[in-house]
Amino acid sequence: MDDFEYSKEQGRRDILMTRTVLKDLPAFCREFFISLNDNTSTKTRLNYAYDLRVFFKYITEELDLFEGRGADKLTIDDLAKITANDIRLFMDYLTYYVKDNGTLEGEAMTNGEKGKSRKLSAVRKLFEYFYTNELIPANPAQLVKTPKLHEKAIIRLEPDEAARLLDEIESGDKLTERQKRFHNFTKARDLAIVTLLLGTGMRVSECVGIDLDHIDFNVGGIKIHRKGGNEVVVYFGDEVESALQNYLIERENMNPLPGHEKALFLSIQNKRIGVRSVENLVKKYSKLVTNVKNISPHKLRSTFGTNLYRETGDIYLVADVLGHKDVNTTRKHYAAESDENRRRVRDVKIRRS
Repeated sequence: MDDFEYSKEQGRRDILMTRTVLKDLPAFCREFFISLNDNTSTKTRLNYAYDLRVFFKYITEELDLFEGRGADKLTIDDLAKITANDIRLFMDYLTYYVKDNGTLEGEAMTNGEKGKSRKLSAVRKLFEYFYTNELIPANPAQLVKTPKLHEKAIIRLEPDEAARLLDEIESGDKLTERQKRFHNFTKARDLAIVTLLLGTGMRVSECVGIDLDHIDFNVGGIKIHRKGGNEVVVYFGDEVESALQNYLIERENMNPLPGHEKALFLSIQNKRIGVRSVENLVKKYSKLVTNVKNISPHKLRSTFGTNLYRETGDIYLVADVLGHKDVNTTRKHYAAESDENRRRVRDVKIRRS
């Protein structure tokens, strides 16, 4: 199954799961979800369904107004009775609650700033739809403030750390004896993957989806499928080309299983390598370089973005290359680099000696 076929299959599974979750929601929610079909992904709609299920579970179990009624029994008139304060109490409830998993104790659930913001976004979207279509008289969700998000420091590799990471993959000297046995079979592949991630900033999902015919060495580009399904070409330099060419020599002698013949990167089982496998190999090698940084494929993407911004100072270029739809997403990630660039003006001489 190639990357495109896998995406279609995943989409079908998301649709079926959304339909299952909708059975736990008020009947009027079906109209809302139909309205989302043209401008959201199947994954987004499934996440909305999950989040709204938590919301209506709270509404029917914690509010006296709807006590004794299941969420599937609520009507559009009941939605109109929900106040902004009810939604604020829901946000507080999300900090810690117990999810019914069929046992006496249940499963403890917690939500941080991002989890609360995502669930509020789903609730807002629901109220906005029915208010805009004049089916409820007010939109109380709009009165509820989004939890303030405290950005975490971006973790990335410094240039010397990135160089040592590639050296460790090449040598394998610090690996355990068991790891060294596998290293003999995977070194060229692992080096190509990590070099590609460091040299292009592509997402790990984009990396594992690459087919053999997606690479064009004549122009130094690789065709990838971005989040949302957009097809773009990312370009690579000499180091990436060298690593890919070395791996392809070995790839020619591999015998992929049926359905995996097109895949560029194969696992030891001769199947298309998965996201989890790439995450594990990055973690394995990065632990040999640094114990204080938890390095993942996404951190390698951040490393590329930082290097590109340091070299060009062009935040719009970085946003475009990384595939960010909103440049503000890029800007907040590299705000520290912008600040460092501004600090350099301290070295400008006023009087020349």
